[in-house]
Amino acid sequence: MSWRPDRHMKKASEEVAINPLFARRGEESVPRYRLSEEGLLPETAYQIVHDELTLDGSARLNLATFVGTWMEPEAQKLYVEAANKNIIDKDEYPETAAIEERCLKILANLWNAPDPANSIGVSTTGSSEACMLGGLALKRRWQLSRRQQGKSTDHPNIVFSSAVQVVWEKFANYFEVEPRYVNITPEHPYLTPEGVIKAVDENTIGVVPILGVTYTGSYEPVEAIAQALDDLEKRTGLSIPIHVDAASGGFVAPFLQPDLVWDFRLPRVHSINTSGHKYGLVYPGLGWVLWRDKTLLPEELIFNVSYLGGSMPTFGLNFSRPGAQVLLQYYNFLRLGRQGYYTVQKTCQNVAHFLAQEIGAMEPFELVTDGSDLPVFAWRKRPEENPLWSLEDLSFVLRERGWQVPAYPLPPTMQDVTIMRIVVRNSFSMDMAQLFLDDLNRAVAYLQGLDHPFPQALRQHKPFHH
Repeated sequence: MSWRPDRHMKKASEEVAINPLFARRGEESVPRYRLSEEGLLPETAYQIVHDELTLDGSARLNLATFVGTWMEPEAQKLYVEAANKNIIDKDEYPETAAIEERCLKILANLWNAPDPANSIGVSTTGSSEACMLGGLALKRRWQLSRRQQGKSTDHPNIVFSSAVQVVWEKFANYFEVEPRYVNITPEHPYLTPEGVIKAVDENTIGVVPILGVTYTGSYEPVEAIAQALDDLEKRTGLSIPIHVDAASGGFVAPFLQPDLVWDFRLPRVHSINTSGHKYGLVYPGLGWVLWRDKTLLPEELIFNVSYLGGSMPTFGLNFSRPGAQVLLQYYNFLRLGRQGYYTVQKTCQNVAHFLAQEIGAMEPFELVTDGSDLPVFAWRKRPEENPLWSLEDLSFVLRERGWQVPAYPLPPTMQDVTIMRIVVRNSFSMDMAQLFLDDLNRAVAYLQGLDHPFPQALRQHKPFHH
């Protein structure tokens, strides 16, 4: 059947006049894996997609994700208005480019860059891209230094804890860098200075502490690691830089722990990445990566694009991408200021502390972390408790009420410990926390009352992937 606009428009108008929308949809199935011969009315196409999305979990009840799930109506309006702007088109959208640069200077100030005007950075699609760029800059600077010394550039390595986010494994794989993991232990569930010093050598391009471990929400001791590397340089002359993966903590520590030294106050910290779409409070996907000084970003990685009759340096793996999220970040900076960000993050932390205290007091559980760093906490089931159910079973039962709470093993050397984790984000109120506790208590009571193992088949298709 051929498609003729005049016939299609006539048919569409007749059906709108004669048949209700849902009646028409019930008359024929819509192909899912091929294009239909004729299109649909816009409201019909919208309704089909809208209805399918109701089968998704609720973003507001997703306690697994760090990613922002709520913004104010004014921000959503701005999002729609800017959805068609391609941020790479600096010449066509010069004000969007200027706002991106303002955001970078705000972050440079927030992270205590010694000379914010001389810092350099870029927005990205998220912290994953930002990490790739930070790691790539470390590798290129190491290669340049080795060539200047007449030494081999073979076998570069990078050091981080075994609790590192998977993006750093990807970086090592994609850019041919040996990953060196410092295994976490029950006594030291984070990257330690001692572990770092044992792992580094002349081929180490950098060390990556995490300001907010994905598993537990804890901060790794950046200042202590920097001090250990300072001491190493004094003894051996070996200078190894730090890149801080502050995907989550970069928008939390400056407000909740302002005296914590982890940022550009440490000269050894060359670069920092963060997620605007996590505790930066923006919808996905937005990341930022910043270098304390322009000299720390190799010039060979910078491309110049036309901007307001001149040129503007750019550095990124992606090319075309939306500019809306950058504008939303600037909206948040204007809307909240320092006091507003403090209030939001402190409220999240208060809710996290409340939930952690209540859950830690429940008989089957013991806390792993309590939300004192990020507004994130984790707990485990006591080994001596009822063996007929597990935390994976609890996660499955909670989904019956819509709650998405992950249960997963810790990294290698501690993989025999399974934990549950909750990320408290903006808009998760104390009232919602109490509702969650009510459901958690009911779920635990149900599982504790079992006289047979919880059926494994019921949770084979667990949706959470760490």
